[in-house]
Amino acid sequence: MNLAPMAWRNVWRNRRRSLITIAAIGFALFTMTLYSGMVRGYLHGLEKSVVDYEIGDLQIFTPGYRHKPSLYDGIERSAEVVERLTARGFRASPRLLGGGLAAAGDASAGVSLRGIDVGRDAGVSLVASQVEHGRWLDPARPGEVVIGRRLARVLGIDLARQLAKQPAKQPRADLVVLTQGADGSTANKVYTVRGVLRGVSDATDRGGVFMTSDAFRDLFVYQGGAHQILVRRPPLSTLEAATALARTIAGPDLEVLSWRQLLPTLASLLDAALGMTYVLFGIVYIAIGVVILNAMLMAVFERVRELGLLKAIGMTPGMVMRLVLLESAFQTGIAIVAGLVLALPGVFYLARVGIDQGKLANAAIGGVARDPIWRADFNTATFVAPVVMLIVIVGLAVLYPGLKAARLNPVDAIKHQ
Repeated sequence: MNLAPMAWRNVWRNRRRSLITIAAIGFALFTMTLYSGMVRGYLHGLEKSVVDYEIGDLQIFTPGYRHKPSLYDGIERSAEVVERLTARGFRASPRLLGGGLAAAGDASAGVSLRGIDVGRDAGVSLVASQVEHGRWLDPARPGEVVIGRRLARVLGIDLARQLAKQPAKQPRADLVVLTQGADGSTANKVYTVRGVLRGVSDATDRGGVFMTSDAFRDLFVYQGGAHQILVRRPPLSTLEAATALARTIAGPDLEVLSWRQLLPTLASLLDAALGMTYVLFGIVYIAIGVVILNAMLMAVFERVRELGLLKAIGMTPGMVMRLVLLESAFQTGIAIVAGLVLALPGVFYLARVGIDQGKLANAAIGGVARDPIWRADFNTATFVAPVVMLIVIVGLAVLYPGLKAARLNPVDAIKHQ
């Protein structure tokens, strides 16, 4: 017996109830798909801010350096490690780290000095794209630096005003840096502020000073290895697998940590937020499951005599069960198509244009600045997860009406009034 045509006709026997059920399922799917896209986009954007601008996927240090930084605790074979990582598909860049005091005019502030290989760093970090006023570092100009925006404000350095007065001229300001060299001498030098960054992270905004690695070595009279190696994992490699491989390449005498290990609080926050997404899915879809359960139970009770006659002429309990499941499947299928047709352009628009968060974007989460534009995540997972959860919930909800129909006694069902 071909049950599909019979199930299709049964769906439209009570057109109003079926349309209400389909509309409820479709609207729930539409809402949850948009919600999924926005939450995934927010979490993906926050993670991207972490790994793209400041942390990288992985970082390599000498053991104990993170807890007690010292100018003298460099990775002596940093160049070799970088080359070995590059040969295995990683992107890696060494960084030199030191502290000091910076002054401009009558103001001064403690700073974190970061010497970078400008060419290699472009492959692991997008911080160069975060220059708000001025320009990024030029390896040919070691006497110029780029600083964080809050540091610029504290020191009274305003490149924006210079640009407003003379748009065609590169804005500049002097910055005096005072620190202690590796040889114990007092190190000081005057640099030209070449650019000011927009929001990157709390630490960089408050005291970050970027300079070329040659300028750093000259200031600190330092000839040792890099203090930190920023690493980006190979394409298609998971963070866990990349971390394990990088540890093997770096060797047992170096510490290799993923960004999730470097920022465990932020990682837990992202995991919790994603978990809450699925909890909300469950709550909404359980409500939809109740709607399906009620609709299918009513459909069964309205056709008790009909189902009894079908069983009396040879329809097995399994066929009755499949009939009810098919009716629910047709309604759910129509609702899924309608929900996705509505959701696709909405998620696409939010992914391309996004929502401008305005002043809220200035607030950092876990010390990491957020993109001022909140964009949705437009990928397969955004649509698959809500659909799969919907199918599971609807399938569970329709089991009871199906079993109820399958267990009807033909004689009692025919006598039912």
